[in-house]
Amino acid sequence: MKAIVYEKYGTADVLNLTEIDKPIPKNDEILIKIISTSVSAADWRLRKANPFLVRIFNGLFKPKRVKILGFEISGIVEKTGKNVSGFKKGDAVFAYCGLKFGGYAEYLCLKETDIIEQKPENMSFEEAATTPLGSLTALYFLRKANVSNGQKILIYGASGSVGTFAIQLAKYFGAKVTSVCSQKNIDLVKSLETDYSIDYTTTDITSLKEKFDVIFDAVGKISKSDFRKILSHNGRFVSVKSQSRPAQNDLHFIKMLIESENLISIIDKTYKLKDIREAHRYVEQFRKRGNVAALVKD
Repeated sequence: MKAIVYEKYGTADVLNLTEIDKPIPKNDEILIKIISTSVSAADWRLRKANPFLVRIFNGLFKPKRVKILGFEISGIVEKTGKNVSGFKKGDAVFAYCGLKFGGYAEYLCLKETDIIEQKPENMSFEEAATTPLGSLTALYFLRKANVSNGQKILIYGASGSVGTFAIQLAKYFGAKVTSVCSQKNIDLVKSLETDYSIDYTTTDITSLKEKFDVIFDAVGKISKSDFRKILSHNGRFVSVKSQSRPAQNDLHFIKMLIESENLISIIDKTYKLKDIREAHRYVEQFRKRGNVAALVKD
């Protein structure tokens, strides 16, 4: 099968399209024919070993644990192990691969107990493939902050993958949302029905007079100490700098929100697998709006 493999850390040029063996599902696994995946910050950071701690996880001098990137996928079940009961051949699915990665390939085996669900019927494969990582991350931190009806939340980095999902989820939970992004993305966050929007390039967010019950750093660029002045008494600060731990049933919850038309995936650009280097270069510039998809099968 075709796959994008990298054998050393570095620029996007280390990503190479090659032929490798097609995986065979174990008794508790399903074999997925991948239709689409995404290109996320997690992918390019692992490729580049940025931060350096990536090397502790994936090999000090070269990639060892993960050689095929791709954090999330959508596709069709091609084969199931003999002990699998929840999926069958032909099922359309979407999944969060987690630290297994593996989405930049034509096929991938996942356990039935991994974070995988039937694909929402009202989503394309590209949309479904760009949903698990951002939505599950946003959901995890909003729950950690106990976001609830009537609270005021400020989302910093609201136009990115996690941010666009966070706006929608916070609104679903009944919060009043203030979105922080650049001027060019104001229309995007308004389209997601944010209550207020602020251009961080022209406004000093830390000098706002309003106090927020929750401040969510959706891009990992700010600190609690810098924003303490606008955090209410007993207010909570959460950031994607911390590790998120999505649960298996969280993706089922996301699927229900999608099918009830309470959640969508914003796709900035879609690339073909052979153009994955170009996709990485684009995402690494920190300019994407929402998500970037990669079509594994045309």
